[in-house]
Amino acid sequence: MQGYHLFEYATIRLIPRVERGEFVNIGSILYCSGERFLECIFHWDDQRILTLFPDVDLVLVKGYARSFELICEGSKSGGGIAGLTIAERFRWLTATRSTIIQGSPVHTGYTRDARTTLQKLHADLVKTNQ
Repeated sequence: MQGYHLFEYATIRLIPRVERGEFVNIGSILYCSGERFLECIFHWDDQRILTLFPDVDLVLVKGYARSFELICEGSKSGGGIAGLTIAERFRWLTATRSTIIQGSPVHTGYTRDARTTLQKLHADLVKTNQ
């Protein structure tokens, strides 16, 4: 498949009460080694989130999400993790953890354009009700 690159992606989930396992998809992250690409995008449906989880602190959660973006960008503001290689940053961001922002299992595919693929996946998996 000449011209195609292997990519990995995950959906980013908001899980305000980890012990309950209930979540809302709030973002997408995609890593493509062949394009040296790592990016995440978020969609905030505040009304939906607060309807399902009225006690969630959206300002705090959005701050955590901003940390994901800084790490993807490799920004010094993203702390030590942002200084790792692109692959290491993706693995760290999608590692299984017990926090209110978690990644889904990682999936793979092939793409000619990582950014376009990320936007399509995000529209399909996060913004499905828009």
